[in-house]
Amino acid sequence: MDYEHYFAKRIADLKSEGRYRVFADLERQCGRFPVALNHRDDGIHEVVVWCSNDYLGMGQHPEVLAAAKEAVDRCGAGAGGTRNISGTNHYHVLLEQEIADWNAKESALLFTSGYVANQTTLSTLGATIPGCVIFSDELNHNSMIEGIRHSRAAKHVFRHNDPESLAEALSAYPKETPKLVAFESVYSMDGDIAPIKEMCDVAEAHNAMTFIDEVHAAGMYGAEGSGVAERDGQRDRLTIIQATLAKAIGVVGGYIAGSKSMVDYVRSFGPGFIFSSSLPPMVAAAARASIQVLRRTPEIRTRHQERAATCKARLKAQGIPVMDSVSHIVPVMVGNAALCKQASDLLLKKHHIYVQPINYPTVPVGTERLRITPTPLHTDEMMDHLVKSVVAVWDELDLHKVHVKAAE
Repeated sequence: MDYEHYFAKRIADLKSEGRYRVFADLERQCGRFPVALNHRDDGIHEVVVWCSNDYLGMGQHPEVLAAAKEAVDRCGAGAGGTRNISGTNHYHVLLEQEIADWNAKESALLFTSGYVANQTTLSTLGATIPGCVIFSDELNHNSMIEGIRHSRAAKHVFRHNDPESLAEALSAYPKETPKLVAFESVYSMDGDIAPIKEMCDVAEAHNAMTFIDEVHAAGMYGAEGSGVAERDGQRDRLTIIQATLAKAIGVVGGYIAGSKSMVDYVRSFGPGFIFSSSLPPMVAAAARASIQVLRRTPEIRTRHQERAATCKARLKAQGIPVMDSVSHIVPVMVGNAALCKQASDLLLKKHHIYVQPINYPTVPVGTERLRITPTPLHTDEMMDHLVKSVVAVWDELDLHKVHVKAAE
């Protein structure tokens, strides 16, 4: 086999299908978020980022930066390796205590990313609980799918956000069979939210554990911001709450929260935790500071929701096909990979707006889209420019618009 030819051919296929991913070379500007510098062949250009998962701009918050600087001065840059060999840094202990309290759980455990938290926890539980069956929402994130797959446990995929479909799948097993129901709170590509209460009702009726991924909700929903489960008053019913430190919290890493025995079980048997180097102390310190800020400042979340709602309304008023979304996500349907990439390129090069195209395999073929994520730091002027630019790009590419009824 000619390996190099094979690699080149597969990449050429991606390019011909319009699905080849090109990374924009961006340099974030401390204190100026969401403004960044875009390094291109024709020079350096100032752009406004409209697709960051740093949903609240906490990666730039003064208290977060100060905590990171203090920790790096005290402890240095790295953690020294795994927690099993190199020891747990005190900043890890403080952050896990903060996360557990934030989620109203007994204990918490840190991972190097939300992906690793999902993959490790689901694979560990599925592989080590005898006879465990896992029930997974059909739109769960790749990290959850991979965790379930690597567990080699029996699995059933139920219809998206459908408690009746889940109940039907669970009914095929006796109550005494170990079961785990895995789903997300906010689904980040469509922007819809799971019916957590109804999912818990079904799971409890069948004696199943529940695992919720709050990756796109932690920091943004609830009185203290721990997620949709807090907002909906369901945290005590969930066996495991998982989320990331890399999105609304603004740093990097992931975690699970739950009972002391469950967390200790994953800590003791999870390869993704045991054999991975731990988060640098400065990252743990920054994440803890960010959570503390978010817990005491609900006005950040209020502003965030207003910005998202305003963005949706203004784009819809211009006939831009914004998909229905009850969350902070603003998905704009294109429906063609090549055109989606062209729209993104035009926004960046002609209008100095960065919105990454979302293509397969992140979303199904034919549902390619732009995914806009307004933050509390996007100004009215930035919003004006975004709407005007998106309309210009839609007209230039002759993309589909939605008929807007005239006001009565």
